[in-house]
Amino acid sequence: MSANRMQKIMENVPGKYYVDESCIGCSICVELAPDNLRSNLEEGYEYVFKQPVTESEGNRCIEAMEICPVSAIGDDGIE
Repeated sequence: MSANRMQKIMENVPGKYYVDESCIGCSICVELAPDNLRSNLEEGYEYVFKQPVTESEGNRCIEAMEICPVSAIGDDGIE
């Protein structure tokens, strides 16, 4: 299972990484990549508010994508 770019959450900023509608709002990704991911607590999901600009941020986004329990974080390969 992997994220579906056709079901991106609208709050995602444009770019390589995104969260799709399968997100369950567990906030694990926000803990791993707080410089790039945020929670919408009212709606119960996370989203990419800032694309990574450093190698460190990129690595944290990759880690968040790999650990997501529902594979809701995607990488569409576009920088």
